[in-house]
Amino acid sequence: MQVKLEHIIEGMEIQSEENRSYLNLKTGEIVNVSQEALAIAEDGEENEHPPEWQQDDVKLAYDIVDNFDQFTGLPSSFDINEYETMESYCYSLSDSKTQDVLLASIRGNGAFRRFKDSVNRLGISDQ
Repeated sequence: MQVKLEHIIEGMEIQSEENRSYLNLKTGEIVNVSQEALAIAEDGEENEHPPEWQQDDVKLAYDIVDNFDQFTGLPSSFDINEYETMESYCYSLSDSKTQDVLLASIRGNGAFRRFKDSVNRLGISDQ
């Protein structure tokens, strides 16, 4: 299964304190569900009848809770260390010259802009 990185990023960006995003490991679909609906599903409050506008969300939450091996939660912005991600990527490259250029670009102020510029200049943005 292939999942577009941009879909994962979008799913991560729309998360908030009230909503979580999940990747369906079978379909590759990114779904977003409210924390309130997840709490209802986790508590098994089947006797509670959510308002009509919330029913689809609660149904999705039950699907996630009941099929936990089919879904994986996307990390929130609090779970991501962007600098560490850039550094790990640099060390994952097999070409030592490219690795050195990128590692140098992430040192000091303006690291994110320099990293992006270096990646584009080196023609490795698809990687």
